[in-house]
Amino acid sequence: MTHRLQPLAPSSTRGHLAPRPTLRALISAASVALSAMVLPGIAASQEVWPARPVHVIVTFTSGGSADLTARLIGERLTEMWKQQVVVENRIGAGGNIGVEAVFRAPADGYTLLLASTAQPINVALYAKLPFDLFRDFVPIALAATSPMAIAVHPRVKVNNLREFTELLREQPGKVTYATCGVATSHHFAFEIYKFQTRTFALHIPYRGCAPAVIDTVAGQVDAVVSSLNTVLPHQATGKLKILAVTSKNRVAGASDIPTFRESGVPELRDYGTTIYYGFMAPAGTPKEVVARIERDVRTVMANPEVGRKMFAAGLEAGFVSGEEMGALLRSDAESMKKIVAFAGIKPE
Repeated sequence: MTHRLQPLAPSSTRGHLAPRPTLRALISAASVALSAMVLPGIAASQEVWPARPVHVIVTFTSGGSADLTARLIGERLTEMWKQQVVVENRIGAGGNIGVEAVFRAPADGYTLLLASTAQPINVALYAKLPFDLFRDFVPIALAATSPMAIAVHPRVKVNNLREFTELLREQPGKVTYATCGVATSHHFAFEIYKFQTRTFALHIPYRGCAPAVIDTVAGQVDAVVSSLNTVLPHQATGKLKILAVTSKNRVAGASDIPTFRESGVPELRDYGTTIYYGFMAPAGTPKEVVARIERDVRTVMANPEVGRKMFAAGLEAGFVSGEEMGALLRSDAESMKKIVAFAGIKPE
C-alpha cells in the first residue's frame, strides 16, 4: 500500500510548530551571546584609573629632598585619588636600579618614577644602560627644585664669585672644593663653572652633603658646592661665606644672595643649573592617565601649604609640564656629555 505525503498546513494552522529562524535572526542571536561574554572583559580593561595603589619609585635614600618631594606630593594625591600613593626607595648604581625597576613595570600608570637631575647625568655618564631614558619613559611633570650654592671658608679672602674666579685664575690648582660626591649635581655644577671660565680647582668628593659642609666649616677644604639649605645656617654664624646660588634666578627666602649670572664674570652670563624633581612613567602608559597625573600634580603644586612645607625643607615648589620637562632632560643630557668629556668624570 502506498502512503501519500500530506502537505504541511500553512503556518497559521500549524499551532505549536515554531517558524524556521532566518539567517539574520541567527546572526543577531550569536552577536548577543558574544557580547555577553566580551563586555565584562572590556569593562575590566577600561576601569577608572586609579583603581588600586600607585607606587612611586625614588632612587635616593629616605629623608632626602627627593624622598620628601615624593612623600609631600604623594600625600595630596592620595587624598585626591582615594587610593594610596606608596613611596618606595630603590637605591644603587647612581639611581639606575630604581629607574630600571620602573622601566620593567607594566605601563599602566600604577608605577611611576620620581625623576631628578641624576637621570640626564647618567645618560651622559654611562656608555650603556639597560633602558633609554627618552624612548622608554614618558615625562609627566616637574614639581620641585633644590637650589645649590657655592660657599667658602672665611680664611679665603674673597667676597663674591668674581673675586673667587680671579683667585682660581691666579692660583690654578691651589684651591680645593668639596661636593656631595662624584658625578652628583653639585659636582657637575662646579665643573660647568670651571668649563665656562676655563679655571681649575682641586675636587674633594664626599659621600653626602653633610660631611662636605662640615669639613669646609672646619677649614679642611676651601670651598663647597652643596644644597643651599645646608650652608645657609653656617653663613648666619659666620662660619661660611656664600658667594652665589647656581639657579638662573635668585631664591625666595634668600634673595640677598646673587646668582652666578649676576657675578659680573662675562662667561657666566648664561650660567644656570639646579637640582629638579618630577614624575615619569613607562612608555606606553595610556595618554589619558598621563594627562590626569600631570593635571593633578599641577593642582598639588598650587597648594600654598605644600609650598610652605617644601620651603621649610630647602625646596622650591613649582610646576613644569611634561613636554617642557622632556625638552629639559634632553638638553641637560647633551650639556652633561660635554662636561663629562671636559672633566674626565667617571662613575664610581
